[in-house]
Amino acid sequence: MEVVTKIAPIILALIMLGLGLCLKIEDFKRVLKTPKDFFVGFISQLIILPLIAYLLIIILKTPSEIAIGVMIIAAAPGGVTSNILTKFADGDVALSITLTAVISLISIITVPFIIFTSADIFEIKSISQNISMTGIALKMFLVVTVPVILGMIMRKLAENFVNSKIKIFEKLNLLLFIIFFIAAFYEEKESFISFLIQAGFIALILNITMMIIAYYLGKTFASGVKQQKCIALECGLQNGTLAIFVSTQIFGTDIIYITPSAAYALIMYITGLIFVFLLKNKV
Repeated sequence: MEVVTKIAPIILALIMLGLGLCLKIEDFKRVLKTPKDFFVGFISQLIILPLIAYLLIIILKTPSEIAIGVMIIAAAPGGVTSNILTKFADGDVALSITLTAVISLISIITVPFIIFTSADIFEIKSISQNISMTGIALKMFLVVTVPVILGMIMRKLAENFVNSKIKIFEKLNLLLFIIFFIAAFYEEKESFISFLIQAGFIALILNITMMIIAYYLGKTFASGVKQQKCIALECGLQNGTLAIFVSTQIFGTDIIYITPSAAYALIMYITGLIFVFLLKNKV
């Protein structure tokens, strides 16, 4: 996994730079304008998603190595893909961008906390002795927060140019993830497929279960159908590149810890597109 460990920080930083280029200060101010919808999505993704992941791990009696990988993807924030599919589903794109941005920025705290807490619960002993919660938070700050802020500054300085290229940046983010995934698969293809099969079932159940739960939470508490669609997609489309980056930082080249994130990242595109298709004409 040497190639993956080297390119993961670079690709993740580029993806987060792309996210920053799509953001404006107004996206964060929106939290104050429509707090109810934001907090329904925020709580669903940040609290309920990891809890559902933990419950499924217990119910399905998932091996600890796969279990911690599942918790890593459950702890990850939404990705730019959620913004794109929310648009396709006629959901609230502005809310989607706000949720992605805010949760991505605070993920430098929430992701290490959830992962290290889960590692203690599952009695995972293979975490590198040189890795700490603070160390992971610092690395995430450098490859997540800093690129987002730089992207926002670049947009402020060249807003007209950036606005005209938004769709290109969105497509580039998706392309970068595909390149990253292919590199991971090619380097460890012999063991990757067997681990992918092991992790695929719980990844599929988690993805579908959480989108359904988030959809009905949105239906109960959010202000409308557009917000309901957005919240469901935000909870079903995680930042797989960030999850894989964190996995490699904590567990090094041991691929079994990475496969749940890879499995989820593959599955979420299929289920996400099916979900969009089902919701496209829903009123």
